Amino acid sequence: MPEPEATGTTRDTAGASSGGLSPKSIAVWVLVALIGAIGWGVLALSRGEEISAAWLLAAALGSYAIGYRFYARFIAERVLRVDKTRATPAERLDNGVDFHPTDRRVLFGHHFAAVAGAGPLVGPVLASQMGYLPGTIWIVAGVIFAGAVQDMVTLFFSTRRNGRSLGQMARDEIGPVGGAAALVAVFVIMIILLAVLALVIVNALADSPWGVFSIGMTIPIALFMGFYLRVLRPGRITEVSLIGVALLLLAIVAGGWVADSSLAGVFTLDKQTLVIWMVAYGFVASVLPVWMLLAPRDYLSTFMKVGTIALLAVGVVIAMPVLKMPSVTDFASRGDGPVFSGSMFPFVFITIACGALSGFHALVSSGTTPKMIQKETQVRVIGYGAMLTESFVAVMAVIAACIIEPGLFFAVNSPAGVVGATVESASQAVTHFGFAISPDALAQAAKDVEETTLLSRTGGAPTFALGMSQIFSSVIGGAGMKAFWYHFAIMFEALFILTTVDAGTRVGRFMLQDTLGNVHKSFKDVSWKPGVWIASAVVVGGWGYFLWVGVEDPLGGINQLFPLFGIANQLLAAVALAVCTTLLVKSGRLKWAWVTGVPLAWDVAVTLTASYQKVFSDNPKIGFFAQRDLYQNGIDAGKVIKPAKDLDQMYTVVTNATVDGVLSVLFALLIVIVLIDAARTCVKAVRAPQTVTLTEVPWTESKIVAPAGLIATAEERAELAAAGLDSGGGKAKEPVA
Repeated sequence: MPEPEATGTTRDTAGASSGGLSPKSIAVWVLVALIGAIGWGVLALSRGEEISAAWLLAAALGSYAIGYRFYARFIAERVLRVDKTRATPAERLDNGVDFHPTDRRVLFGHHFAAVAGAGPLVGPVLASQMGYLPGTIWIVAGVIFAGAVQDMVTLFFSTRRNGRSLGQMARDEIGPVGGAAALVAVFVIMIILLAVLALVIVNALADSPWGVFSIGMTIPIALFMGFYLRVLRPGRITEVSLIGVALLLLAIVAGGWVADSSLAGVFTLDKQTLVIWMVAYGFVASVLPVWMLLAPRDYLSTFMKVGTIALLAVGVVIAMPVLKMPSVTDFASRGDGPVFSGSMFPFVFITIACGALSGFHALVSSGTTPKMIQKETQVRVIGYGAMLTESFVAVMAVIAACIIEPGLFFAVNSPAGVVGATVESASQAVTHFGFAISPDALAQAAKDVEETTLLSRTGGAPTFALGMSQIFSSVIGGAGMKAFWYHFAIMFEALFILTTVDAGTRVGRFMLQDTLGNVHKSFKDVSWKPGVWIASAVVVGGWGYFLWVGVEDPLGGINQLFPLFGIANQLLAAVALAVCTTLLVKSGRLKWAWVTGVPLAWDVAVTLTASYQKVFSDNPKIGFFAQRDLYQNGIDAGKVIKPAKDLDQMYTVVTNATVDGVLSVLFALLIVIVLIDAARTCVKAVRAPQTVTLTEVPWTESKIVAPAGLIATAEERAELAAAGLDSGGGKAKEPVA
């Protein structure tokens, strides 16, 4: 087969039929659209009356279905022009370590598990202080037009460039100045994000033998699954999936037995010990072949994650819980909420982050996944589809937060300095917010889930667990099972986040090797053993250091940088969207550049506005330097200001606020440099297209036959049969007619 002309970007061989819909299909999609529209109508027109959470579910699912079927398909076929005849890096560079063609069902599991961390569980819960409607609109609209688009387009362009990392693509395609700024910003932000995610896991698993045992058992189960697929029964995805799920469920049940047995002490680990184990695991997971641990473990975790969220959705339909939080609270306009300070714009969008648009996803889409994808046509289901799935998790988090009493929500999520240490003080504080709850009700809520107190359990995770336990106990077991479901939810959240840390470490290793490869060419080979070990050690050492100090000092380490998490993540998204927009322009797709250009403009407006306010606001609850001045004045007056407990901690707060303020300025400047250089490159490409150079690798014919979606179409099944392959696909055993 002859090689396509030019760079190979003009070949239009999506391989999927784009003909007109049948009357039956039109009827089905009209019905889906109506369900979604009615759901949105009920949510938008509600004026204080209680409505069922099922309407929120209908609005989200209807919108996702339309977005995936039509918008994602339009981008894949018309904008990107995915080519099923083109060999991917996994096929061309297969080495069984980092590059390895992976069944799209396993890869979907890996990609979803890698990108779906704390964000979709925690951010939407915190943003619910402004009501259920603002967050829900952003989660659904944001993912359809921004987050899922970023993930899919980044995956596509990285796949065309041998799986190059985001920072390296910026350097290669935008230029040395913007590229250098992107490399620095991306790597530093990634270390912060990984340390934050790891801290959430440590806090969730500390002194929890059930959680430690159950999550620890996923490692040997994943190793077994990896060898099963690679050596014992290659290609038997359904078979190994059933075995893996059975073993996972057994591990969860056995965790409860262990917690009540004499072995509980062995699996009861303090935070410091957990940090050591996590750093060791992160290093090992980063250097082992992807088929051995990372991919099967993430695939296994996805069953747990998606299965639990799907059951939660079913529980909502059966129990029909009512949304008790107002659609929009007064905090949305006043900006003085107890959970976080700041107005709805821009801080709802910064707080929710991962459920709608996340820069971290672009690291995975240009890290592990492009080195494992079988066919270009699969970028739609893996890039766009996995992000829609994560967004649905965020919607379920909103529901979980908004079906509990608002008074309980604010008592749980407000800091101790606001609600105090007793149920009486918390009741008074919450009443001041405009939401009444009695001391007895607060005490009973804690008793129902077998906790000594629920006051000031900030961070979002306990609130999600409360809502989840309320839904599940309404369907299975009644009030007597609420404690079980609550603790199950806490463990579920820890499992949800851990897979992001191990995949993120490997992505960080790829990124560092790409960067070092600009100096020493051997590092360009991401499977070069010395480079693998050195880069992995640097990455785990970076996030491990901040995590260790954060565990030792409540005001140090990653705790110092935690306030930067949301903005840093969204600034990372700006880099990804800028790179994607530049590549669309340079590859002759100027008329489609709006696909990533519009979400880029929105993201830049949100993040730079937030950065400006965090730097220049005179409100110490918002502005870093205003907070520094407040505590410095307190030191000068010899006065201790909460949450500091003594003058030493006052000095620490001053230092932290200064560091956060300086880093906010630095990150914003780096992103502005990237944007300016990207704009310059785009203008040059439009004015002088003959000067454009792309780092896209030459077209090579693919010998792999595999479906584009999770479920093969009739045409794809025939193609697989002709090639002598099962539903997993692979290299043809027989010549394809």
